[in-house]
Amino acid sequence: MLVVAAIGGNALLRRGEPLTAETQRANVKVAAQALAEIVRAGHRLIVTHGNGPQVGLLALQGAAYKPDEAYPLDVLGAETEGMIGYLIEQELENALGHDHAVATLLTQVVVDPKDTAFQTPTKPVGPVYSRSEAEARAKAAGWAIAQDGDHWRRVVPSPKPVEIPDLRVLRLLLDQGVTVICAGGGGIPVMRRADGAMIGVEAVIDKDAASALLAADIGADALLLLTDVDAVYKNFGAEGAAPIATLTPDEGRAMDLPAGSMGPKLTAACDFAEAGGLAGIGRLRDAVHILGGSAGTQVVQLDRGET
Repeated sequence: MLVVAAIGGNALLRRGEPLTAETQRANVKVAAQALAEIVRAGHRLIVTHGNGPQVGLLALQGAAYKPDEAYPLDVLGAETEGMIGYLIEQELENALGHDHAVATLLTQVVVDPKDTAFQTPTKPVGPVYSRSEAEARAKAAGWAIAQDGDHWRRVVPSPKPVEIPDLRVLRLLLDQGVTVICAGGGGIPVMRRADGAMIGVEAVIDKDAASALLAADIGADALLLLTDVDAVYKNFGAEGAAPIATLTPDEGRAMDLPAGSMGPKLTAACDFAEAGGLAGIGRLRDAVHILGGSAGTQVVQLDRGET
């Protein structure tokens, strides 16, 4: 099978961990072992990943310069895609014994400049703060902020991905048997001008939404949305909560899940399943077992006549 595996931000940085290269490398090394199992099982693999903490960190570093010298979010997205891609690429090569080709592809993703997300920022980036510190930083830097659990974070526009023009290059790499790391952080957000030329835009695209679009457009057989939770749960956080082994897209869309955690993953899984593929949600270390249906939650469109 051709598998798109989307790694959640927890694979790189867990909440409360320091934003250091050493921490990220240690976490990526663990993630690479699970990804390598997919390749060893005989599947072709495309890896995507989040970048929220990293792009926020680079933005903070940029704030040390004059306001007109700070890099925009699309450039920071490209930087994080290269940085994180490098770590995953190297550790995945190590895990596979250097007998399998792995490459990172900086990936542009087109968004609609009229997307309403530009008027309502919702995507958390960067570190967590107390409310008072977040409000002070927001006032000084002109940020939008929002609550994230017990903390507060900067939020930026997260428009819907509509096109991945770099699919042509991705197909060339896949045809040569290369495992590709791409669309990191949802891809580099760009928009098309009236003359067809592309230009970057201030946004961070949701990684799960971009991964679902990528998987559908490339003709993947399966989309894995890998996180630190073992499955989608019925009545999560309440008495009697139970993992769900299988969902249809209609059942998934009927669930009311948090927008900041499992909600986007289930939406992406439903989108891909409706396109005819197998979507799975679960823990990174269970990736191969999610494909086989013995772990996680599978989201599958039932064929006509099935019940």
